[in-house]
Amino acid sequence: MFFMCLLIPVFGMGQTKNVLNSTRYFCKPDKVMEFEKALAAHAQKYHTGDWKWRVWSIESGPDAGGYMVTEGPSNWTTIDGRGDITTEHITDWNKTVAPLTMGRAVSSYSLFQPDMSTVQLTDYADKILITHMTPLPGKVAATKTLIMQQKKVWEAGKESVAVYSLIASGEPGYTLVTRLRGGYKELEEGYRKPMNERYNEAYGAGAFETYLKDYANCVQGRWSELLIYMPKLSSK
Repeated sequence: MFFMCLLIPVFGMGQTKNVLNSTRYFCKPDKVMEFEKALAAHAQKYHTGDWKWRVWSIESGPDAGGYMVTEGPSNWTTIDGRGDITTEHITDWNKTVAPLTMGRAVSSYSLFQPDMSTVQLTDYADKILITHMTPLPGKVAATKTLIMQQKKVWEAGKESVAVYSLIASGEPGYTLVTRLRGGYKELEEGYRKPMNERYNEAYGAGAFETYLKDYANCVQGRWSELLIYMPKLSSK
């Protein structure tokens, strides 16, 4: 038994690190500078290794003006063995950061899907376009198939897209993160062929119309947002 206990940390180290925790914070409008300073100090003192933070400014969408903090990647075994956060850690957050927020936060866990993605999990970019997809009830598997079909189209357009599935975080869904390596100019009309043209080239004439019909029968809702990485606020 003692020998097995010694192996637990080793098992954790051997697991694939593919779980990401994302939390969104909203600071008081008149406390932006103070919030950013406190958040950076907290991240750089208490969040390293598996608990490393990457901080993002939310530029558009319903959460514009907020901050997204991603922690990880890690795995469930490591998360399970994290143990209690120290009193010093909690006190620092409660005294220096929390009072500067609006008092609400939204948190979720996501599982990276390498077979659905065109980029590696940690092959990051500083500007990203996040698309949130919620399948209709009973259509999660069908939605996955649609995304898998898109992968070939993304590859044809040389798009860097990381796909995640939501885990125990509200309604089932997928998060598609387009990593804009070329910056916002990738969104310009004419930067790459339109999706419908690439789709028909990949799957044959009329394939995109079929895709749209399948999409309408599978997806309950979708919304998108732009974010920018903030290295000065993130873990070192």
